[in-house]
Amino acid sequence: MKLSLVIPCYNESANLPALVARCGEVARSGDVEVLLVNNGSTDDSAAVLACLLPAHPGVRSVHVAKNQGYGFGILSGLRAAQGDILGWTHADMQTDPMDAIRGHDIFRRNGRDVFVKGKRYGRPFADVVFTVGMSCFETALLQKPLWDINAQPTMFSREFFQSWSDDAPHDFSLDLYAYYTARSLGLPVHRFPVLFGERLHGTSHWNVNWAAKRKFIKRTVEFSLELKKKVRIA
Repeated sequence: MKLSLVIPCYNESANLPALVARCGEVARSGDVEVLLVNNGSTDDSAAVLACLLPAHPGVRSVHVAKNQGYGFGILSGLRAAQGDILGWTHADMQTDPMDAIRGHDIFRRNGRDVFVKGKRYGRPFADVVFTVGMSCFETALLQKPLWDINAQPTMFSREFFQSWSDDAPHDFSLDLYAYYTARSLGLPVHRFPVLFGERLHGTSHWNVNWAAKRKFIKRTVEFSLELKKKVRIA
């Protein structure tokens, strides 16, 4: 089973040398390809990728001309992927791309009809409290166990991806969409621990302060209510 790991990159040029080198190791670990999505970056990411990628034949790039959201970048990478098992993680190196190899092993042991997701540890206490609160809210609202929703990597079969509706969200709600869809279809969910460390360079594009968290909460609640409404209609 070939694995395709998608990593959306928006203005991550400072992180790219370390990220590409690590992804090269991931690609050498077996039947794996890594797709780095240059997600409408306005820095010199394109030039950096063009310089670095020739040394890593298992790593390739997907270009998105204009940034249309985190989820849009991931979806662009998933559509270009060639693997039987698909997944994504972040570009900031807070989680190790090599974690996907451990997730790949879960599919080898259990077959393709499972949903695999990391479970973060090593995070600041305030972030853990925030995550627990959001997890409890989503679980109560959507009546499905949904814990540490934004943990990475997120991994699943190509067949599962092909079952997604055309209106899959183009923003960070894609994490919730994928997890909730897996629960709704009754896929066995396998979690494994992943260390969540410090960002290598730069700052988060959303988790910078409580104002950003409020914006995240507002959007997540809106999307969750959309999901609940669709369930009632179905």
